Amino acid sequence: MPELDLINLDKKKVGTVPLSPDVFDVKVREHLVKEYVSLQQANRRSGSASTKSCRGDLRGGGKKPWKQKGTGRARAGSIRSPLWRGGLTLFGPTPRSFGFKLSKKSKKIALKSVLTDRVRNNRLRVVETLTLEEPKTKAAVALLKKLELPERTLFVVAEKDNNLELAIRNLPNTDVLSVEGLNVFDLLVHETIVCTPESIKKIEERLN
Repeated sequence: MPELDLINLDKKKVGTVPLSPDVFDVKVREHLVKEYVSLQQANRRSGSASTKSCRGDLRGGGKKPWKQKGTGRARAGSIRSPLWRGGLTLFGPTPRSFGFKLSKKSKKIALKSVLTDRVRNNRLRVVETLTLEEPKTKAAVALLKKLELPERTLFVVAEKDNNLELAIRNLPNTDVLSVEGLNVFDLLVHETIVCTPESIKKIEERLN
């Protein structure tokens, strides 16, 4: 069974935390990780581009510009023809969703794969507690320095912590996530993941 060192806020080892091999020591499925990231990015696309592609979208054009024959001009039925300036757009974009579906099982396997990779590459740390006395950015900066963490750090908490969230929100590359909101994209984008023993247990409960 894999395990990680449990450290305090002074970066001193105070014990170990056992990890479930069913979550933190699985076969890494890179194709599912890629699909999950593609899903998240697709869901973030607004898909709001729109063009006027039917007669009902435009005003005017009801009257025939000139008679069918005898003028020497090409036939024309409406000034809103796609061939005319100010006319319709053929096959233009319309509002749509770019999202697609991925099974719950595939999502879980992708999350387990990334967590396993983070453990194997020593990029997952377990801290005894992440409680801050005051919700100030300088307290968050001091925490990062104490634990010698990089700027791109993700704190995963078992329950909502207002002080920690308010202290970290001004740091552009550092984030706080609850276990319920844990996702592949955020795990990949941050260099180091910091958890507490409670959040490790909740992650195992969610993915087992």
